[in-house]
Amino acid sequence: MDPDAKKTALRMIPYGLYVLTACGKDGRMSAATVNWVTQTSFAPPLIAVGVKADSLTHALIEDSGEFVLNVIAKGDNALAYAFFKPANVEGNSIGGEAFRAGAIVKAPVLDKAPAHLECRIIEVVKKGDHTLFVAEVVEARVKIAPAGPADEAICWLKDLGEKVYYGG
Repeated sequence: MDPDAKKTALRMIPYGLYVLTACGKDGRMSAATVNWVTQTSFAPPLIAVGVKADSLTHALIEDSGEFVLNVIAKGDNALAYAFFKPANVEGNSIGGEAFRAGAIVKAPVLDKAPAHLECRIIEVVKKGDHTLFVAEVVEARVKIAPAGPADEAICWLKDLGEKVYYGG
């Protein structure tokens, strides 16, 4: 396989951006910007998310069996950048962003997120350098309804500029 062709072709897959948050059984919290997310079932509502296997977020999801997927609003590129690196927790702030615990899942729900999904893991696929967590959506909230199509209200990887890419 031509490695450059593989990289280019894989980078042609469009990605929305989200902040995945987790809270371990011991209360430790973590947040990471993720983009490998897709809905996998209508009934029950299921999503799948790829998480870097050596990250704290991954460890806390494995520990607790749950996570919150926070949507990043179009134009809020700073929120995506805030969680490209490990985030510190100070009171009710993670990575400098205010949060509260979810209604069902105790992971952080970011105040700035226009919507979020609270999820419980039902299946884990460990392959390569990321783990695929398949999770049931147990709560969904929309704080800011989109004015048009819902997927046009979110931050996409391409919105971060031509020098920011993932995959390949």
